[in-house]
Amino acid sequence: MCLAGPSGSGKTLGALLVATGLGGKIAVIDTERGSASLYSDAAEFDVLELTPPFSPDHYIEAIHAAEDAGYDVLVIDSITHEWNGSGGVLEIVDSLSRSKFKGNSYAAWNEGTPKHRAFIDAMLQSNLHIIATMRTKAAYVEGERNGKKTIEKVGTAPEQRDGIEYEFTAVLDISLDSNIACATKDRTRLFNNPKRLGKEDGEKLRDWLESAADRVDENASKLADHLAAIEAAVDLDELRTAFTDGSDWSKSVRDRLALDALILAKDKRKAVLEAAAPTSADAA
Repeated sequence: MCLAGPSGSGKTLGALLVATGLGGKIAVIDTERGSASLYSDAAEFDVLELTPPFSPDHYIEAIHAAEDAGYDVLVIDSITHEWNGSGGVLEIVDSLSRSKFKGNSYAAWNEGTPKHRAFIDAMLQSNLHIIATMRTKAAYVEGERNGKKTIEKVGTAPEQRDGIEYEFTAVLDISLDSNIACATKDRTRLFNNPKRLGKEDGEKLRDWLESAADRVDENASKLADHLAAIEAAVDLDELRTAFTDGSDWSKSVRDRLALDALILAKDKRKAVLEAAAPTSADAA
């Protein structure tokens, strides 16, 4: 999950409350000069204060440290510094451009982008629940009115690489004036209504995750049953019936990977059955 908003909107407190609802031991990677510790009365957590350079490698080390220490939930407050903080990706690329590539920023990005991608992958591949916070800033566009150029404010933009929101299961924008969180992306469908975040939201997330895990286990079991039926088919008619049953099921749960596995199993079994079938000469 990512909570985005300007300074003072309540991102840190919201993240800690949701983390508390998720349950388990909470670790915080704090890049905001100890601001998370101001909320020690609202949640129980341990803090690693990350200091410059805010390189992707530095973040990755902190994520792995939380994993190795046995925490359950990790709050990264914030991921903005990885991008535009001291020693972050933008500074890394600028330094490479000037020192190694003689001003060629395109070549510098060939090294900068994999570093940023490694940080994203460290979050996505972690076995921890991760709640990240991210600063936003005012966004403007150039226009024209009455023949004159204008600059108009059109909302806010994240202080991170474009497209960062695609990496998260849910992204909530938090307003500065009311601390209300509004979902801009939500695969959980738990945040349809704007609200102030609380411990109960973490509890709902935990229940949603547990139910999703149950569905995964159930689907894996059903896939195994359909694959076994295909393997047990003694002739092409039985194979056709077993595959049709499995195909109908995979489409009902919208699992393309399961369908691919069923097709592969069907083709292999069909080849075995056709090879074993007696030819006309054998029958004679």
